This record gives sequence, structure tokens and C-alpha cells, in this order.
Amino acid sequence: MSSNANNKKSYNLTPTVPIKDWDQYAWQSYDQIASELQDRIGRSPRRKTVLVVECYPTVRQEEIIQALQSRLNLTKVIRSEQAAMPGEQIKAIIQRYLTDDRVFGYMSPCTVDEFYSRELLQDLKNEADTVEDGLVVVIGFGASLVAEGNILVYADIARWEIQQRYRSKEFGNWRLDNREEETLRKYKAGFFFEWRMADRLKRQLFSRIDYYLDTNAKDDPKMVTRDALMAGLRQTASQPFRLVPYFDPGVWGGKWLEEKIDLPPRENPYAWGFDGVPEENSLYFRYGSVRMELPSINLVFFQPRELLGDRVYARFGAEFPIRFDLLDTIGGGNLSLQVHPTTDYIRSTFGMNYTQDESYYILDSKPGALVYLGLREDADGEAMLRDLQLAQEGEISFPAEQYVNTYAANKHDHFLIPAGTIHCSASDCMVLEISATPYIFTFKLWDWGQIGLDGKPRPVHLEHGEKVIQWDRTTSWVENQLVNPVEQVGGGTGWREERTGLHEFQFIETRRHWFSEPVLHEANGSVHMLNLVEGEEAVVESPSGEFEPFVVRYAETFIVPASVSSYTIRPGGPSEGGKIATIKAYVRS
Repeated sequence: MSSNANNKKSYNLTPTVPIKDWDQYAWQSYDQIASELQDRIGRSPRRKTVLVVECYPTVRQEEIIQALQSRLNLTKVIRSEQAAMPGEQIKAIIQRYLTDDRVFGYMSPCTVDEFYSRELLQDLKNEADTVEDGLVVVIGFGASLVAEGNILVYADIARWEIQQRYRSKEFGNWRLDNREEETLRKYKAGFFFEWRMADRLKRQLFSRIDYYLDTNAKDDPKMVTRDALMAGLRQTASQPFRLVPYFDPGVWGGKWLEEKIDLPPRENPYAWGFDGVPEENSLYFRYGSVRMELPSINLVFFQPRELLGDRVYARFGAEFPIRFDLLDTIGGGNLSLQVHPTTDYIRSTFGMNYTQDESYYILDSKPGALVYLGLREDADGEAMLRDLQLAQEGEISFPAEQYVNTYAANKHDHFLIPAGTIHCSASDCMVLEISATPYIFTFKLWDWGQIGLDGKPRPVHLEHGEKVIQWDRTTSWVENQLVNPVEQVGGGTGWREERTGLHEFQFIETRRHWFSEPVLHEANGSVHMLNLVEGEEAVVESPSGEFEPFVVRYAETFIVPASVSSYTIRPGGPSEGGKIATIKAYVRS
């Protein structure tokens, strides 16, 4: 049985990859970690050991320092960021990338060494060099700039946990002294500046780290050797797996996620479910009794060819270009009326290489549910923009139906949304959003007068949106090109394969399989991302025994790396003997 199975036949909130043969190279708790470090130090004839702890921004450095001080005999602790530029100087340098906008910036090419003083770094190096005996700890974001060290530990943290620390105001952005700033702006600084810089350093260092430290849980660290971590990444890139999901409330949130996925109720209903976004989600690796959490982007960085496929890697580099997420408006409100930037606009304005083409797959809906998509044939563009501006100023309520098409949204409908197409999911839809990965680039045109959970109007970006709306995407074109373009492309006893999109302007292909018997899927040079859109349970198996059977359940997203030569999917458990369905996305040739 796969590791992602649990006793309750429902959506699995804690999918875990058991890593084989490396249990003895994993430690949990500061006691165990300090003991392993002490053993490592004791095996060396050196009189002095320099332990470098390179930290991702928002790692709790003081927790690590205090834990080591109380368990190891430290001669000196050097905080690398003493050599970093003052925050105001850094702000001045990066302001062109952060901009004054609440949401959007420009992708920064900066590296961490640009924000360190060479003279002050040399002072810290000299300080470490003057110690002749004992254990010197150098710690911080940029610690590896101070000393190469005898032992190098990389302290990491998942993107979702970073966001929680932003929201709680425990942390602001690196060196920017902005803990009290609104979360939107902190997220923006992370997305466009901080995380890009930190990821560049991580990728540069990883070949020479000795240990990897998971710092996500307060006072509950886990550590593995680099070899154990890389073995886990290699194993994961050779078999189906799931990411660790997370769920977030929103002003338009519904009740489907809470009811169907058995989430704890909360005052503000869940709007988003993220279980197919490798840049944001995590992976759980289990080494014996130790369960470690790591950012799933590490798999993309350090196993790109095996995961993505040579063709996709050559095109996108170490980026995962597909994302699946869930949008719940059942019993909730409308999403914003919105549009995504064209490729040319996102590249020239924000420094992104490709844009957020997407689609809405209707996982479930209630009677009367609608999707807004494309412009009416008689839409007057100038009048529409004028009314959008008046609505933004609070003068009117924007008459969306006067300008934008509406279509009934029924379960298993698929609406394609190439960039530049006006769209919106109305209330009472459960959407599986299948899209390209640049996922924050939504230009809201009208938000139905809703106020965000922070008590502020959510950002509207008419100044961007009006520049990318494709005014020729009107009713006849939309109905011919974007609404349920389903075509059967294969079939046999007990199965049928349908092409459901995406549009020829988009690089993602989607295929839906209906089946009551096992269906064979073969490698095609691209990673595959799938979701079980009908049926309670399915089992993914290798015809040649390359991996153990892998169980997925309704609404779960899972990934099959490009390195998997072939796999079958069949109804499992309570779905045996019935007809179920998956939808699969991959990068077209």
C-alpha cells in the first residue's frame, strides 16, 4: 500500500514519501542533532572546528543558537548579518524591483553577496580565524560568505511557513525592518526579491553541504545528511507522489472544501486549496520515525531532468511550469472579474518568462452556477473601461453581464482561459484551476464591492488590465474555442480518453480519462500532473514494478515524474467495479 494512504477513506492531508535505507542518517530534536554534530567533530583531529549554519530568510536563528549553546561547548558565535548593509541602503537598491504597488514588482536578479560589505566580511573572517581552539559557529543568511567552514549545515523552511510568519508579524522581509507592514507587501518582497536571492544561494551551495536542517516546526528540528536528502529527492523523482496541501480562507470562500475534505471549520470560509504548486507546497519525507518537511521546489532544483523531462527542462529551466489548485465558491461569492497578462506584457513589465494561461475545470457545482468568460459581441470597450473606473471609484456597481458572457457551469465542464481573456468563476462553483505557474499575476478589474479579510479593498489593477484585454475574444470566438472543446482521442474496453484543452495559445495539454478498467499512460517527455476528478479512489501502478502501488483519492492532485516510463491507473478500494475519471496535464511538444 502506498504511503499516502490513511485509515479514513478520504482526502489525505499529510501525504508522505517513505525514504528507503537511510533511517540512520536522520535526527529529530536538538538533543539528537547536537549529539550527531559532536560525534562528527570528535571524529576529526582538528583542534578547532568552524560550523557554518547557512539560513534561508525567516529561519529562527536565535532558536538554533540557544539550542547549540546549551548542548555544545561553543567558543564563539558569529552572526554573519553583522556584515550586511543597513536596511535603508538595501531598500534604496531594490526599490526599482519592489515598486510602490501593493502586489506587483519586478523579478530581481540580485544575489546575497551584493548586500554585504567586503570589509565587514573580512573582519568577521578574521574574527573566526583568531580562534585557535574549540567550536566556532557562523550563522545567518549569508553565513557561507564569512567562512567555508569544516561543517556546513543548510537550515531551510517551507514557503507556506514563511507566509505564516509574515502574517503573524513574527518576521518581515530580510533586512527591511517591515514586520508591521501588510502581508501583501511582505509577500511581494519575498516573491520578487528575497526568495529569488535565497534560492540562488541555495542552488549554489547545495553540492557541498554536509547536513540539511528542517526548521519549520518551532523547537522541533529535523536533520539529515546531504546524501540522505539527495537519496530522498532521487527516489521521489522516480515515482508518483503528492505535495503537502494547504488551505487558505478568502472573502469569497465557500463550504465545499470544508465539507468534502474534512477541514476544521473556521470563521472565514476556505477559498483556496493548494496541493499542486511546487513553488509553494512542501514535501514530507519519512526516514524511519523522523518525518521531515522540505520545500517541494528543492525537488525541482536538484532533480530537474528526472522530474520535468529533458525537453521541459530545456524550455523552462529548473521551474515547474504547471500548477493545479482548488477554488471554492460553493455557498460563497464571486471571484474577482479578472484578466491575466499576455506573454509580451508580463515579460516587459515584470521580468517573467511566460504568463499565467489557465483553465477552469468544474470539479463540482450547484444548479445555477456560472462562469464569466470573454466579451459579448456588442461590448463597447470604451464604455466598459469607463464603467470599470466608475465602479472602482464607488460611483456604480459594474454591470458585468452587459459586457461579459456568462455560461452555465456544470460538473466536468472545462473552460479554457488563455491570457488576455476576461473571466471569473461566479458563486456555487468548485473549480480545479489548471494553469501555468506565474500565479500571482491576476489583474482584478472588478471585485463586486467585496472587502478583503484584512478590512481593506482588495487591489484592483485597471491600469494593467486595460493594456492586456484581448478585445476580439467575443461570444462566437469564445464558444467555438474555449467552452468545452472536448474531443475523444482514444478508447478501448472499459476506458475512454478525451482531449479537453488547453487552447492552442497555451503550452499545456489536458487529457481526461474515464475508466472502469486499468488505463495505461506512457511517458511523453514531460512531467504529468493529475487529479482524480470522479470516483473515490484510484491506484497508480508500474507495469514493470518500478515503484510501489500509489493510492489517490477524490480531488487529490498527484505528480508523475517524466522519468517514469509508463504507469497504469485503475479504480481502487470503494471504486472497484465503477467508472472513475482523472484529468492529466503536461507540456506539449
